[in-house]
Amino acid sequence: MTEDLADVSFSAYEACELCPRRCRARRADGARGVCGMSSELRVARSALHLWEEPPISGESGSGAIFFSGCPLRCVFCQNHEISSGGFGLPVSAPRLAEMMLELEGQGALNINLVTPLHFAPHVREAVGMARAAGLGLPIVCNTSGYERPEVVRALVDVVDVWLTDFKYASGPLAGELSSAPDYPEVAAASLAVMVESLRSAGGRALSEDGSMRRGIIVRHLVLPGHAGDSCAVLDRVWGIAGNDADLSIMNQYTPNEACRLAGGDLSHGISEEEYEIVLCHADDLGFERIWWQEGGTVSESFVPAFDATGVEGPELTRPSTSQMS
Repeated sequence: MTEDLADVSFSAYEACELCPRRCRARRADGARGVCGMSSELRVARSALHLWEEPPISGESGSGAIFFSGCPLRCVFCQNHEISSGGFGLPVSAPRLAEMMLELEGQGALNINLVTPLHFAPHVREAVGMARAAGLGLPIVCNTSGYERPEVVRALVDVVDVWLTDFKYASGPLAGELSSAPDYPEVAAASLAVMVESLRSAGGRALSEDGSMRRGIIVRHLVLPGHAGDSCAVLDRVWGIAGNDADLSIMNQYTPNEACRLAGGDLSHGISEEEYEIVLCHADDLGFERIWWQEGGTVSESFVPAFDATGVEGPELTRPSTSQMS
C-alpha cells in the first residue's frame, strides 16, 4: 500500500511531525522538538570528509554538512556536541545552498547531508536553490535510519544516495540504548521506501571513478556484546533490500566517557571474534557488496572537529556562546 507523503513544507514546523517521535512541538514559534531544535536551521560543519565508504568519499572527499540536533538519544553517541549539545550556527536556506556550491568548488564528490531530516523543509528548499544555481553533484542523505517513511518518500526526488544506519533488530535493545523501542520497525519501513525509490529510478549507478551517483548503503555498527542482534539486523536488511543495497559493517565502536564510566559491554570496543561472526553472516546471506573495516579503527579520530568550519558566509556572523546554547 502506498503511503501518503508527509508535509515537508515550512508549515511542518508549526506542529512538528517530521520524525517518528511526532512530538508536535511548535518549532516555528521557537519551541524545541525532541530533536532539540526549533525551526532555526543550525549547521556545525561544512567541509570535505574522507572517512566515509569508498563510493562516497573516494580520493577527493565527500562534501559533508553536519546538522545540529537528532531525534535519537544514543547512549554511545560520538557526536554529542551537535546531536544533543546544541552546537551549531544559524543559517538560512540560501546560505545552505551556497555551502553546497562551495563544496562542489572544492572538488567534493557529492553533497553529504548528515542527520538532516528534522530540517527537511530547509533541505528541500536549499537543494532546489543549489540545483537552480548549477549544482551537479549527487545529494547523499546520511541518516540514523530513524526516519518516518512518509518523509523519506517525500524527499526521494531530491536525494540520490541514501547512506542509512540500521542500528538494531531488537526493540528492547533500541529502547535501552537509543530511547526508541520502535526503531527496528521504523528503520525497516524507511529502508523499504528507499529500495522502492531506487528500483523505480533504475537502480544503483556509479561514475567512471567508482563514486556513487545513485544508490543505497546500509551501515551497521557492531556493538560489543550484541553480535547476535547484529546478525538479526543483517537478516532484516537482506529481506528488505537484498543486493539492491551495499552493506557497510563497522567495527569502529568507541566508548564515550559515559559508557566507560558505566562499565559493562559498552565500556570497551568489540572483539575480533564478534566482528568476524557478523562479517561471516553477511557473506552467508549473499550480500555481494560488503564494506568492512580493518583493525585499528577504534578511535575518536573518526569524529571531525565541530568548529563551524565552512559554515560562515557573507550574510552570517558568529553568534556568542550564549546564542549557541
